[in-house]
Amino acid sequence: MTYRREEHVLIPESDLEGMSVDTLAVRAGQIRTGQLEHSDAIFPTSSFVYGSAAQAAARFGGEEPGNIYSRFTNPTVQAFEARIAAMEGGERAVATSSGMAAILATCMALLKSGDHVICSRGVFGTTNVLFQKYLAKFGLETTFVGLTDMAGWQAAIRPETRMIFIETPSNPLCEVADMAALAQLSHDNDALFVVDNCFCTPVLQRPLEHGADIIIHSATKFLDGQGRCVGGVVVGPHNLMEEVYGFLRSAGPTMSPFNAWVFLKGLETLPIRMRAHCDNALELARWLEGQGTVDRVFYAGLPDHPQHELAKRQQSGFGGVLSFTVKGGREQAWRFIDSTRMISITANLGDVKTTITHPATTTHGRLSPEDKEQAGITENLVRISVGIEAVEDLKTDLQRGFEALENYRQGTV
Repeated sequence: MTYRREEHVLIPESDLEGMSVDTLAVRAGQIRTGQLEHSDAIFPTSSFVYGSAAQAAARFGGEEPGNIYSRFTNPTVQAFEARIAAMEGGERAVATSSGMAAILATCMALLKSGDHVICSRGVFGTTNVLFQKYLAKFGLETTFVGLTDMAGWQAAIRPETRMIFIETPSNPLCEVADMAALAQLSHDNDALFVVDNCFCTPVLQRPLEHGADIIIHSATKFLDGQGRCVGGVVVGPHNLMEEVYGFLRSAGPTMSPFNAWVFLKGLETLPIRMRAHCDNALELARWLEGQGTVDRVFYAGLPDHPQHELAKRQQSGFGGVLSFTVKGGREQAWRFIDSTRMISITANLGDVKTTITHPATTTHGRLSPEDKEQAGITENLVRISVGIEAVEDLKTDLQRGFEALENYRQGTV
């Protein structure tokens, strides 16, 4: 049967071959129903029906493709998976209930008791806890290494090392890893190289092109972009994703159809949002450098950042997250944060609304004092996820914090 173009229910991937990430963010993965809707459809159903008992048996037995149960097959979730896989240049993606669930599913599916992981020290605090406290109970050992310490990475390699896991840029100090070097080290030692690409997204950085085997995202952050839903996704080659999918099917850390639909809508505007985040963050970082009560600004877009040139080679932008230290300690950092009026005090990031937090007592609060010290999470550190508001208004709000610190220093409050 010959279909007219407007009757196609699926845009063939071949029609999108070679198109930019901006186009893929809008077009890839869409599955149209017989109603030929223009927007992505949402399928809020737990199960699917079959034409016969024999067809049900064939579906459950893997002999016939098709939907079975929304814990592991749902058209809306599959559309999101196809879109983010296309944007990252990966063969397949598996969506999960959160970013942490994406990390857990990857480790449970691809590692076993007795395996060894090397993880960058400057990861999200809960990632550290997952490796150190929970996965360790199942016989998985983790060594933490400074993200940019190549000698440390090489020294940490063991015969049983099966995974190198990093975030780049790191949270919250914005360190940047040499992905090609770490990929080479991983593959020379039969280990998987896993990159959390949450801060950059595929708009700014595509780790698979630098040798990564697997990409992790907390879709909660920039992929959504408006702080609406929690979710995660794993991207990689089909054979590895089949194992992650198998874990998801059995254990059930599943993304809901509604959340997948929200993330699809978020992806449509991701390219323009990321550029706005980058522009605002760079201008704000430069402004912060000129404030007398700031000791140091951490942002790879600044020329004096240790990995500035590396970031320029690996990324097409420097991202929307920065951090800085104020003169003093926790009291001064809290006073600064509490003096803002517009910026949201919340630990989430990647929102169009600018957010501010104190990492030592929020995102990295569960780390031991020793781990915080090694990771550079000091009591005077403040992290900002820069939104897309007018940057001059952000400066005005942050100026309230600097004025509060100056008044405190002069003893007028």
